[in-house]
Amino acid sequence: MTATTETPTPTIGCETGNYHTFCPISCVAWLYQKIEDSFFLVIGTKTCGYFLQNAMGVMIFAEPRYAMAELEEGDISAQLNDYEELKRLCAQIKRDRNPSVIVWIGTCTTEIIKMDLEGLAPKLEAEIGIPIVVARANGLDYAFTQGEDTVLASMALRCPDRKPETAQDKQERNPLQRLLHFGKGKEEIDATEASYADHPPLTLFGSLPDPVVTNLTLELQKQGIRVSGWLPAKRFTELPTIEAGSYVCGVNPFLSRTATTLMRRRKAQLINAPFPIGPDGTRAWIEAIAASLGVTPKGLVEREQQIWDSLEEYRQLIRGKSVFFMGDNLLEVSLARFLVRCGMIVHEIGIPYMDQRYQAAELALLAKTCQEMGAPLPKIIEKPDNYNQVQRIYDLQPDLVITGMAHANPLEARGINTKWSVEFTFAQIHGFSNARDILELVTRPLRRNTGLKSLGWEQLV
Repeated sequence: MTATTETPTPTIGCETGNYHTFCPISCVAWLYQKIEDSFFLVIGTKTCGYFLQNAMGVMIFAEPRYAMAELEEGDISAQLNDYEELKRLCAQIKRDRNPSVIVWIGTCTTEIIKMDLEGLAPKLEAEIGIPIVVARANGLDYAFTQGEDTVLASMALRCPDRKPETAQDKQERNPLQRLLHFGKGKEEIDATEASYADHPPLTLFGSLPDPVVTNLTLELQKQGIRVSGWLPAKRFTELPTIEAGSYVCGVNPFLSRTATTLMRRRKAQLINAPFPIGPDGTRAWIEAIAASLGVTPKGLVEREQQIWDSLEEYRQLIRGKSVFFMGDNLLEVSLARFLVRCGMIVHEIGIPYMDQRYQAAELALLAKTCQEMGAPLPKIIEKPDNYNQVQRIYDLQPDLVITGMAHANPLEARGINTKWSVEFTFAQIHGFSNARDILELVTRPLRRNTGLKSLGWEQLV
């Protein structure tokens, strides 16, 4: 008989606590900047407007491309005509901004009064001549990042499904390829085109800053993999073509609704991969895509090791230290897996919601990482009860707690180092080259308090 060592499976529990996260309508903050020809209309109450104003800040020098359609008592009691009011607002948006698409963001109130946004949108779209996408990114979701998931799932239905006739047409219609070929001569472009493997179309989904999009696209290009497009694109008029049978892959763990829509409604094949967060996750992400497309990856081991070597200064600060995730933005499993690889001990991963099918590859990589690093496999608590979590934090005394903004200051007052989880949402953390930014965020409170102690200010720490 031969002994086999099986990789342990993470234990996922549930405490049915409250959700201490932002409202998903906050997705407007980054999506209106990503989709440059869009306008977002949030349909809700004054409370929604106050939240957007406080959470997103006041733009002084440039008016942002979003607005509030505030529901008054007459709207809620159905004394006013919803269609006429929305028609007036959308006509004003068209006159003042003339966007390529208007995105209606539903809120809790539109859900409760059962406002038929999906029924009103097609009629109004035909009347004003601008596409209207309806996304119910309301506070009934588990985490604020799921607002993006709802918007992208709605936009996935607007992607064209007709394949361009020739390779030249395909390149002309793909803005991403035009960007990658900018400044190159014809011979250089032809050499690049010849380096691509013959594989089915691949579309990546998830809203990332343009430099990160270019970086990940180039990493795949080095493997001979062509990215047909990204959802969302910089412009609504440049949405990627998604044909039946083409491949899609996500870059964030909170996009399960978009993945489901692409599979069920667009008949695309989902590549279930870990997410490109940290050098280990990025390598696994590229390897999973390459395996699905029949491409043999090359140089990834050396590329990953090069990044780890460049991070050694940061890793020395956190090696052997412990971290506790309270749960906020659904990035917790990916970040925990990366920190375990860096040498940290993860006591617990709190997460508002866990789609175990969509995160299956990430969960498997977490278990494999813990086994290889000789680290204990952390408990995963879905919908954690924060009162119980605080008691566990007092007992465990972790070196760092990654938490939502509501609990950061109370924990700091009790001498526990914290980091806002929302900062990871807005930072550039994807790909090989951005791993340093993750560790910069993680080590900042530890370096700060070490500096305070060196000045003799222990009483403030």
